[in-house]
Amino acid sequence: MAKKFNPAPRDKHAEDPREAIEADRDVHAKLEAGLMDTFPASDPVSAAQPTPSKVDRESESTSLWDKVLRVFR
Repeated sequence: MAKKFNPAPRDKHAEDPREAIEADRDVHAKLEAGLMDTFPASDPVSAAQPTPSKVDRESESTSLWDKVLRVFR
């Protein structure tokens, strides 16, 4: 039987599938370890960090002096 025609060219810059699978296994193993360490907790483990809140962003970008001045305005 003839091989099916694939119109998409081979991407020479694509990731190596073996490396991608290994990275997925590594992330999965870390999440499993985190889940086991926090077992009877109510919140599930997450691989992503939440975005900073408005208060967190303001506290990183403004100095203490700016905050003091803002109180008296």
